[in-house]
Amino acid sequence: YPLASSAAHALGAMAGPGRHRGYCCDYAALGLYGLGSALAYSAYAFPLEWVGSTFHDFYVPVAVVNTVLSTGLSCYSRFLEAERPRLSKASRILAFVYPYIFDSIPLFYRLARCAAGGCSEGSVWLHSQHCFCALLTFLILTSRLPERLAPGAFDLVGHSHQLFHICGILGTHFQLEAVSMDMAERRGRLPIPSSLETFGSLGIGAAASLAILRICFLHLRPEPLSR
Repeated sequence: YPLASSAAHALGAMAGPGRHRGYCCDYAALGLYGLGSALAYSAYAFPLEWVGSTFHDFYVPVAVVNTVLSTGLSCYSRFLEAERPRLSKASRILAFVYPYIFDSIPLFYRLARCAAGGCSEGSVWLHSQHCFCALLTFLILTSRLPERLAPGAFDLVGHSHQLFHICGILGTHFQLEAVSMDMAERRGRLPIPSSLETFGSLGIGAAASLAILRICFLHLRPEPLSR
């Protein structure tokens, strides 16, 4: 997703549909990143006592559905931007916050359990750093700080959107490190996911995202018609 995000921002100066198409591709990549996170958590980061439960069985299928909903809602939000900017922003935030919260339920449980009774898993600290960066990302995105306090002073350096991306990338770094540590520490204690489950889920998510992008590109108008 960082590559798609970089490309979208490079196209951000374009006028008309090109700019919106670039951001829609960015949102689709973020949706697939969320699905990939769910697959990694299901395989390596799930609480041991939850393995084989009904929630574990439906965790990845629900994550696939969330990917489709996230991509659809976030892409559609681009076309609300001109006439209903507040609804556009709220829709886009919801499109990514809800899948993140669902994907992170296993992590929240592990963090709460360790906070209550202590644990020796080294990955928990990294997972907590990832969650903290995700929280910062959300707060920066919604608060528009610091430029709200000093309009114009942070247009080039220190803008909230820049800080948003920095926190997002740092969170992804901690997430990858945590999952890698989980994979090393918990090898043999969790069932190995099948290739069909992994690549099948990613394939369905990717195909649905591409279909949504095609619909957006062909049928929706990102900006109101001139009168």
